[in-house]
Amino acid sequence: MKSDIHPKLVPARITCVCGNVVETLSTQEDIRVEICSKCHPFYTGQQKLVDSEGRVEKFRQRYNIKD
Repeated sequence: MKSDIHPKLVPARITCVCGNVVETLSTQEDIRVEICSKCHPFYTGQQKLVDSEGRVEKFRQRYNIKD
């Protein structure tokens, strides 16, 4: 294996918007995410609408869908 071609791994802190913090190794020291295993609907069993940039509202308006 060639030496000095791989990036250095440093202790990293991954922070989710829900407040969950995970310590790991990465090439970046501070990583921020929007969804983690503590708040993702697949892992929690709760249905949560994840809407980025109002796409769901645009779809509902286009096809006249009401809740």
